[in-house]
Amino acid sequence: MPKTNKLAKAKPPSTVTYLDIAEVKDDVVVMKDGTLRAVLICSSVNFALKSEDEQNATIQAYVGFLNSLEFPIQIVIQSRKLNIDGYLDKLKAAEKQQTNELLRVQIAEYVAYIKELISLGDIMTKRFYVMVPYNPSSDARRGFWQRFKSVLSAAGMVKLSREQFSRYAEALEQRVNFVVSGLASVGVKAVRLDTQSLIELYYNTYNPELREQEKLAKVEELKVETV
Repeated sequence: MPKTNKLAKAKPPSTVTYLDIAEVKDDVVVMKDGTLRAVLICSSVNFALKSEDEQNATIQAYVGFLNSLEFPIQIVIQSRKLNIDGYLDKLKAAEKQQTNELLRVQIAEYVAYIKELISLGDIMTKRFYVMVPYNPSSDARRGFWQRFKSVLSAAGMVKLSREQFSRYAEALEQRVNFVVSGLASVGVKAVRLDTQSLIELYYNTYNPELREQEKLAKVEELKVETV
């Protein structure tokens, strides 16, 4: 019985222990195996509205972009229920400040209409992301023993010195610029997510229900331990 009580009182492991992410800093996601990731949020292209010649040109540009890559990328499409709470709050504030009675009534009716429209069906929004990785072990300039140690420590968390991180982040930046340029040739605008946006992206992805109840603070307001 005492053993059972001890097991019952034991705290479940944190979700963080199951994630491959070690930390997020300087607009970079550092994985536990020492590899780095950058995330780009991308615009979309309305392919169906293009003429046949424009469609063929877009396809050829996209094929050329993929063939030019010397490293893997990951393309992610994320669908989420549209959150317009901020928009509704602005309308309510405008309603209170409106001195014209007719306009005030119209704003109130419009807010009620929007709420009813959302309640009738889930309105989804799509976001497009491209993940750009950098694996230091693929760097040909590294010595044999350095690469060998990286393989042995892959199961645990790899600690990067500030000098190593800066060097790897610079190499990652070059890849990001290459991908942004390649996507631009297809007509897709890509913007790199900063630290705050990365934290919000992963928080909302792993906590789809909590994200509506608990909003994240700004990264400078978060209490974190620095090494």
